[in-house]
Amino acid sequence: MSVKKKLIALASGAVVSAVCGVSGALALDEITVAYFLEWPTANQVAQMEETYDKELGVKVNWRAFGNGNEMTQAMVSGDVQIAYSQGFVPFVVGVSTGAPLKLVGIAVTYAENDLCIVHDDAGITKDNAKDLEGKKVATPIGNVTHYKLLRTLDHLGVDVNNVNLVQMNPPDGAVALARGDVEMACGFGGALSRMREFGKPLMTGAEQEAIGINTFDIVSVTDEFAKEHPELVEKFMAVTEAANAAYKANPDAAYPVIAKAAGMDAEATKGFMANFGFPSAEDQKGANWLGGGVQEMTKGVADVMVAAGGMDEALDDYTQFVDPNYLK
Repeated sequence: MSVKKKLIALASGAVVSAVCGVSGALALDEITVAYFLEWPTANQVAQMEETYDKELGVKVNWRAFGNGNEMTQAMVSGDVQIAYSQGFVPFVVGVSTGAPLKLVGIAVTYAENDLCIVHDDAGITKDNAKDLEGKKVATPIGNVTHYKLLRTLDHLGVDVNNVNLVQMNPPDGAVALARGDVEMACGFGGALSRMREFGKPLMTGAEQEAIGINTFDIVSVTDEFAKEHPELVEKFMAVTEAANAAYKANPDAAYPVIAKAAGMDAEATKGFMANFGFPSAEDQKGANWLGGGVQEMTKGVADVMVAAGGMDEALDDYTQFVDPNYLK
């Protein structure tokens, strides 16, 4: 069964349970939070020191998942109330197919780890980006990387209809760029590092963020949990805010603790987090984020995925799935 069909089935089951008067919410003595191993984030100091438990007044169980779609399924089934650092695309797919979820915050940004690299021999920069018209560009199709590419080209005045976009996952794109088969390749992670050996970013992550093109993971909650226990969602976000601030003030003290929670060594954790950002609650409420930018991006990503065949249809509007009111 496809992820989409599973989500629809689970969502339908949740509706039936609600109609029958059966609540999937846990008692107030404990909640379960989804997270990823080997994905170090500033809030994991509060996770390890049980600050969440103390401030929320409930036992917080942290459950590791392999991907964001699995998080969505667990939340729809009632096993998980909060997902920390869920991928944005799995969230978009989830709510588009009926999952009763709400985006309440930005967990981590990593704009410098998802970019498009122009081959040095192409002689193309953001100042003459129109020269990409008629050229080959490698990109994974139907995800955030693809969406960011379209937004970037539009911002730079490039007609995307005149650019030859070639479907390539980042590792293949890195090889194509190295060979000179494409003028530009878009990707993330280790493949992006290899791409950088042969060129430079068309726009840096900081330049993209300045115009509202963001790369991030989110904090999501189930509708039921948010409605029944809004104070716990607020406290969860407040503890996260404090942990982020403490990390920014003294990151070296935090690395060993975060590394233990993430299942990594301290040096690897430090290197990994070098390209991470943890926006403040005030920043998250701004226009580029939950003040409008995320809602616009949710719709944009959904439309891109439909066009690429990754989803049957997008919703007309995604505003109802984004709620900044838990950020105090």
